[in-house]
Amino acid sequence: MTAFDGLAWTNRFASLGPDFFTELPAQGLPDPHWVARSPACAEMLGWPADWARWPQALDVFAGNALWPGMRPLASVYSGHQFGVWAGQLGDGRALWLGEVDTPAGPMELQLKGGGLTPYSRRGDGRAVLRSSIREFLASEAMAALGVPTTRALCISGSRLPVIRERVETAAIVTRVAPSFIRFGHFEHFAHHQQPEALRRLFDAFVAQHAPECADAPEPAVALLRRVSLQTADLIAHWQSLGFCHGVMNTDNMSMLGLTLDYGPFGFMDAFDPGHICNHSDDRGRYAYARQPAVAFWNLHALAQALLPLLPGETAAEAEASGERLLDAVEAYRERFAQQMLGRLRAKLGLAGEEDGDQALVDELLRLMAASRADFTLSFRRLSRALSDPEPLRDLFIDRDALDAWLARWRPRTAPHAEARMLAVNPAVVLRNHLAEGAIRAAEQGDFSETERLLKVLGRPFDEPVLPSDAALPPDWAQHLEVSCSS
Repeated sequence: MTAFDGLAWTNRFASLGPDFFTELPAQGLPDPHWVARSPACAEMLGWPADWARWPQALDVFAGNALWPGMRPLASVYSGHQFGVWAGQLGDGRALWLGEVDTPAGPMELQLKGGGLTPYSRRGDGRAVLRSSIREFLASEAMAALGVPTTRALCISGSRLPVIRERVETAAIVTRVAPSFIRFGHFEHFAHHQQPEALRRLFDAFVAQHAPECADAPEPAVALLRRVSLQTADLIAHWQSLGFCHGVMNTDNMSMLGLTLDYGPFGFMDAFDPGHICNHSDDRGRYAYARQPAVAFWNLHALAQALLPLLPGETAAEAEASGERLLDAVEAYRERFAQQMLGRLRAKLGLAGEEDGDQALVDELLRLMAASRADFTLSFRRLSRALSDPEPLRDLFIDRDALDAWLARWRPRTAPHAEARMLAVNPAVVLRNHLAEGAIRAAEQGDFSETERLLKVLGRPFDEPVLPSDAALPPDWAQHLEVSCSS
């Protein structure tokens, strides 16, 4: 008996029935090879370090084979894209393999780039090496930073050509999460007026992931409040790290408050509240400073989808139900404000809480924006500014204004502030130029930089061996662009 024979597959999503998915095999990669594997993700699954040597492991994660108990399927959902109802969407290039028991609880495994599905629309169902490396590294980097996220187990590659802006090669990234259910799953069945399917999805999700909501007077209101709070926590964490998702459509919003679907994401270099990381976002809907409001808008879309689950036989009942859902969404605003200020207090090493803390934070961010100071380096160097402010001062144009701010900040710092700040202000994040370096090497057949960078990103609060990993981006990085195809 081999190790993978002992994996217990529960596959609860598959039990929902054919209204929710299409069952089909992957279109595997020809002559596949390993590109990268995440030891940290494998450890979370409870798998041994040599799991890649299990029989057929490479073929399984290249879409060419299945282990006993796997049940591949593509789920259907809908959603709002760039604020506009887009109708039916679904897993156009993702394929759910199954749900496996792990020490961390049941985890779903999903191939991204496994070929055409009924929901591919005009796409080819494939992912390219470039985007797969970005998602793989981002998923594991965010996990190491403590941000709720889907995980990435491995990348398999092939010389199969895929046409994007240029001819690239195909790859598949294996994603892992307790659930890949999105706001858009609920929107789909509400919009298509399928109340029985909507109820079945809701009941299954609550039973599996939010059992405390089942006993609430109104479970749908309780779940919406739960999702609103989790989303607030997530967005505050993003903002505190200068992370931009790039495409916060409702079909990319997780019902578990996870960072989902890494496409045109980016960690800001120079701080600009209006920064747009997605070259396709020509109106700036998903700019950095707009992310909190977009999440709030998306929660309203989810509230609308949950409305059929509440009493509404009369106009008065429907209106009252809608008000209760809106009240649940309102929990987002207070929670986000609390979480954001709390995270920034920690990044500044402040002792306790005082009324003037928000003003102190706002003034630093204003100075950073005026100087286009590097976001990550500003906070990292601030961590050591009590003993040596010069490296921080080098990032600012108006040093007199910064000095005045530092004079107000120093008396507010906590004991051992430097150690505390270094533990929350990362030295290394996945900047676009770091990912680009790994991609360019991989496209030449050298995957060592991807593996090296994975290790560095796995310890983001440690000073890296290579100073360039934590330095200002090179000049050529200013010309890098990412879009929805990235």
